[in-house]
Amino acid sequence: MTVDGGIQTSIAAGLARITIDRPEKRNALDRATVVALTAALERCERDPAVRVVQITGAGHVFCAGADLEEMRSQRDASEEDNLADAGRLTALLDTLDSISKPTLARVNGDGYGGALGLLGACDIVIAAVDAKFAFTEVRLGIIPAVISPFVLAKIGESAARRYFLTAETLTAERLKELRLVHEVAPAGELDRSCERTVAALLLAAPGAVAEAKRLIRDVGRATEDRAAISADMARRLARLRVRAEAQEGFRAFFEKRKPGWTSPP
Repeated sequence: MTVDGGIQTSIAAGLARITIDRPEKRNALDRATVVALTAALERCERDPAVRVVQITGAGHVFCAGADLEEMRSQRDASEEDNLADAGRLTALLDTLDSISKPTLARVNGDGYGGALGLLGACDIVIAAVDAKFAFTEVRLGIIPAVISPFVLAKIGESAARRYFLTAETLTAERLKELRLVHEVAPAGELDRSCERTVAALLLAAPGAVAEAKRLIRDVGRATEDRAAISADMARRLARLRVRAEAQEGFRAFFEKRKPGWTSPP
């Protein structure tokens, strides 16, 4: 097992298990974790012993999205610094989306914000039945910019028009209906469900799996480039983060009060 920047990786019998290991922070994605997760995926791509990549979270939460404490410390960062941060997430999602080996998200608990980008970029998603999700960005005065190309490719514009705007809490079953989750596992059955899927993937020829993934990308994205779109969205997010509305959103969150825009005129 290797440990790097809040990420644990172990490889056995063709399966690489990558765990976001920051349970004390609800497995939030800070800068070091994003970089380490990207590096772990790149190592899996190069390692011939890896046939399948599984991503999960330590403890009872899959991933809380962006590390808001780190974002708070960067409250006065410039637009350029915010762009660099968003660019790191873009690189992570593009790496996960484009890796030639099949990827499985073992969603062991709740996922918010950027965590849903991980689900959008994974090939297969299996979620625990009691997990809860939300696109929470607008409540902080920002938008789900970087993750949007990967998520919209699965849930479509209609669902995004609702859930990107309302930040409603979503169940695992609802995410299955929206096609961001493939399978919902009953209580206590998550590992067994994942093991069945991994076993099926390991029966397939590795070269054929890689070519099948390339086929899906080439046919399904003939007129789009998700990485380029995500990079453009990162620039939009960087502009929003330095505006007064986003500053108020983050201040209200940490001061445990309602933001100014919720007050009646």
